[in-house]
Amino acid sequence: MAFPKDLRAVVTGGGSGLGRALCLEVARRGGRVVVSDVDLAGAEETAAQVRGAGSEAFVVECDVRDPEAVERLSARADELLGVTDLLCNNAGVAVGGPFTEIPLEDWRWIMDINLWGVIHGCRTFIPKMQERGQGHVINVASAAGLLASPSMAPYNVTKAGVVALSETLYAELKKSGVKVSVLCPMFFQTKIAENARSSGPFDEKTVAVIEKLMRRSKVQAPDVARVALDAVAKGMLYALPMRHGRVLWRVKRSLPQGFYDLMSMRPNGLG
Repeated sequence: MAFPKDLRAVVTGGGSGLGRALCLEVARRGGRVVVSDVDLAGAEETAAQVRGAGSEAFVVECDVRDPEAVERLSARADELLGVTDLLCNNAGVAVGGPFTEIPLEDWRWIMDINLWGVIHGCRTFIPKMQERGQGHVINVASAAGLLASPSMAPYNVTKAGVVALSETLYAELKKSGVKVSVLCPMFFQTKIAENARSSGPFDEKTVAVIEKLMRRSKVQAPDVARVALDAVAKGMLYALPMRHGRVLWRVKRSLPQGFYDLMSMRPNGLG
């Protein structure tokens, strides 16, 4: 999809981290954006930065767990932008810990946001794109959805679901003019670890290791957002911003059981 001169985008979870970077990347490319989040203060800060970059931004509160709220977001985006050229299903949370120690409540929480939130977004926005014969969806997954490290079962399952949904929709919608990309980054600095739920040995020390890896990454949110928008421009299904993520994915596809034999020697999947 070539970028229209006036790209109109909706970004969920746009109040911080990658969501904010996606909004600013849309602005950098001359687009307008609806910044959506449950955190209105964060969304307003993102919108202010977009306006400061010389583009137009609007804030719409939305809890992606609620399909009716997502429908209201879509309707409001139509009022503000005219149509939505690009939907970024970005809102996400994290849960970590040994599988047997993670409460079902945490499973439901992460499934509702990470997976159902993406499903709600796709079900609401894609039909309108099909009617127009054009549009693009970026579903934000994670390398975790491709690699499935230990002690991250709920996160892995939701992100693998997002990958599977994106692959399905890419093929299903290809002839309609609607394109789908799935973004699978590894560690980079966001607030996701701060708001994560953890159980058992997945303790503060483990979270500290994750945050250290995030800070040390040479690829940060603006770089990830740029790769995502480049994938849109090229009509690419998979967007893997980190080189080591691409390498590990190739290794897993070549030696799937051996890959997990190695993973089993690293209980937290981190080092």
